[in-house]
Amino acid sequence: MTDNDHKKSVRKPAPSAADNCLHINQLSVHRGMALVISNLSHQQSAGDICCLTGPNGAGKSTLLRTIAGRLPAAGGDIKCALPIIYIGHTDGLSGAISGRENLAGWAKINGFSATENAIDTALSSFATNRFADLPVRVLSRGQRRRLALARLALAPANSLWLLDEPNAGLDQASSRILDEIVQKHATAGGMVLAATHLDFAAAAQPRSLHLPGLVT
Repeated sequence: MTDNDHKKSVRKPAPSAADNCLHINQLSVHRGMALVISNLSHQQSAGDICCLTGPNGAGKSTLLRTIAGRLPAAGGDIKCALPIIYIGHTDGLSGAISGRENLAGWAKINGFSATENAIDTALSSFATNRFADLPVRVLSRGQRRRLALARLALAPANSLWLLDEPNAGLDQASSRILDEIVQKHATAGGMVLAATHLDFAAAAQPRSLHLPGLVT
């Protein structure tokens, strides 16, 4: 499944005893016929920021997509009662419509506030207002990434953010904005798990989860 503007990027599991935590227990995931993740266990609590690292092919994107419910697990389990927001590395924007329309459509699909004020605030969070009404297809890579990340401003305060290479294509100013938004989200009790090979929210001293990759 690809992440695009017409599919939900939010998973809303049923409540459990671990209301403010992410629990991954002995998780195994296949990609095609290959075992990519084997017996992985990981836990995060409210306020945690964690960087997911590892070589190409280690399963970083696969893990994020599995937590988001987009890929099935071959074994083990994942428990999280919070809304799960997934922003993939392909941005998930429709090129035929404007950034503003993309955000409004995403919010509507996922049941979040889509008032004009809420959309304007989200667009302002990554300084995208200047080009928000242009068709996404005419925008640069960095501008599209900023629009994709602006959706985070519409997400619930207690959500788990799954971010795949969130700062790829961003300039230094936009990367600083991303770090500030991530740290503010964690301070408010949210959680973040981000796959990245770049500096990410360094001032918050994030935890690290390393996927070494499986020897074949």
